[in-house]
Amino acid sequence: MTGERTPTAFVTLGEAMAVVAATEPGPLASGAPLRLAFAGAEATVAIGVRRLGHSASWTGRVGADSAGTMILGGLRAEGVDITRARVEATAPTGLMLRERRTSDHTRVTYYRHGLAGTRLAPEDVDERLVAGARVLHITGITPALGPSARAAVHRAVSIARGAGVTVSLDLNYRALLWSRAEASAELSGLVARADIVFAGPEEASLIVADGEPAELARSLLAAGPREAVLKLGADGALAATRDGEEVTRGIVPLTCVEPIGAGDAFVAGYLAGLLDGAPVHDRLRLGATCGAFAVSVHGDWEGLPRRAELGLADGADVTR
Repeated sequence: MTGERTPTAFVTLGEAMAVVAATEPGPLASGAPLRLAFAGAEATVAIGVRRLGHSASWTGRVGADSAGTMILGGLRAEGVDITRARVEATAPTGLMLRERRTSDHTRVTYYRHGLAGTRLAPEDVDERLVAGARVLHITGITPALGPSARAAVHRAVSIARGAGVTVSLDLNYRALLWSRAEASAELSGLVARADIVFAGPEEASLIVADGEPAELARSLLAAGPREAVLKLGADGALAATRDGEEVTRGIVPLTCVEPIGAGDAFVAGYLAGLLDGAPVHDRLRLGATCGAFAVSVHGDWEGLPRRAELGLADGADVTR
């Protein structure tokens, strides 16, 4: 029918913030070189999925300020649907201050309490958008932002499950937002309602008993999802399914410039592979490739690859 919108393949919701990041090591001081950007776990995954050729939508709130304009403009420029993004007139956009205190250690400070991103609410969730998607992606960050954001996540998950939409959950535990006990109670319920769960080993131990990666993945599967994916940092990743499949994948060896964003980039690649209809081992390979691209440049999402670029990681140092 004329005028109907084509369903969006990938839908997510969460917080996006302005980022002020030091570009050189050392304490912050007057005149220090800084880079202005934006970040957010869910927004990064949306950009990654979109760059790999699938339609993607992000729902969230930003302030009526220059930072909010930058975030929405950046997402729009990447082709991410922001029709469900809301500009909050009474609260500014959140801010992340990223300091390279030494060459090897980064210190991050967040300014978010009560600000626009934390005001995400159930009424922001578009039922038709979620029900028409193929994948709904959520993270453990959003429900930690407060009762309103938590209720928005639960509304989205309920719509998705009722419509048969795949629910993807990245535990993404943030200790500054809530205690392990609080996170465990909330995230256990979401794990039980998810189809795919992503976690690092320490995050998985919020839900299940400690163990080796394969044991953690099997224990997560017993908690409800049909797939459990363990992000293992320099050791790669492991995916297990309810059908008994277990697949491991090492990292793609590109030079790391900044380790920020690797996990979200991996998730973007894995979910893009799912939308491609690819088997688990190919999803892991795509996830690992996206993670390598992301850390090979500065920024959370700026280095995410487009599909035509995926072969660069296996090619010569110079492409002519």
